[in-house]
Amino acid sequence: MAEAIKCATREAYGKALVELGEQNDKVLVLDADLAAATKTGMFKKAFPERFIDVGIAESNLMGVAAGLAATGHIVFASSFAMFAAGRAFEQVRNSIGYTHLNVKIGATHAGISVGEDGASHQCCEDIALMRSIPGMVVLNPADDVEARACVFAAAAHDGPVYMRFGRLAVPRVFDENYEFEIGKGAVLTEGSDVTIVATGLMVNEALMAAEALKGEGISARVVNMATIKPIDRDILIDSAKKTGALVTAEEHSVLGGLGGAVTEVICETVPVPVLRVGVEDVFGKSGPAVELLHIYGLDAAHIAEKAKQAVALKG
Repeated sequence: MAEAIKCATREAYGKALVELGEQNDKVLVLDADLAAATKTGMFKKAFPERFIDVGIAESNLMGVAAGLAATGHIVFASSFAMFAAGRAFEQVRNSIGYTHLNVKIGATHAGISVGEDGASHQCCEDIALMRSIPGMVVLNPADDVEARACVFAAAAHDGPVYMRFGRLAVPRVFDENYEFEIGKGAVLTEGSDVTIVATGLMVNEALMAAEALKGEGISARVVNMATIKPIDRDILIDSAKKTGALVTAEEHSVLGGLGGAVTEVICETVPVPVLRVGVEDVFGKSGPAVELLHIYGLDAAHIAEKAKQAVALKG
């Protein structure tokens, strides 16, 4: 693991947009009156002529983004996940997904770690919503290094991409040599007893859980799954065959997110026990981000406990 540097993935998103803008003058960035929070303000400062603030009108944001993409531009449309995936779902589906336009949605402030903003802003349903749109790529980076890589990969991809970024500063998992590819997972630690498939800020927690499990004689394979759609079927099937049990970990509802994507593959191919760590069928609540992660079981201790349960379920 790389040195203990902490950075919010939304910060990396903003910086990557500036880098990308310097390299490609077809890149446009749109926001909905949240440029300071989404960090698209960095791009606005560098390239004011290629930045558009549509105001507090997220559905219009997606419509404008679609129109600009239809003219040959690579358009990054940004807002909070609750608004980008939730409020504007119809426009994302019909104007961007159905037409398969080159719009990249940068959704920040996703999950419980939005903290004090409370249940109305803690979007734990966005991955499920975006996975349901045909042709939509869904990315959820673990740290700032992977977030930057996701932005560049999204720009190079022909078609719509949904990128999920967080508000909370999280530890760096990868070093600068890390290579990201859409549709590919990455094995971070090898193990033989159970596989922990994690995404987003839960990747670091999964690594800590694997380390804790060593002390109890359990060998855990940790897989980073930054691309939730298209999911890396090969790495999942290989993991199921090698370890015989899986645990998924995500800062998202257990319904329709990473857990759903993994179980769909495993049930169809190599049926083994799969347990899910995520937000149960409940809304969040206001509170400090780190405390909320513990309250909702989104931590290393809960992952380790689920891993032990999964091992016990093996035949």
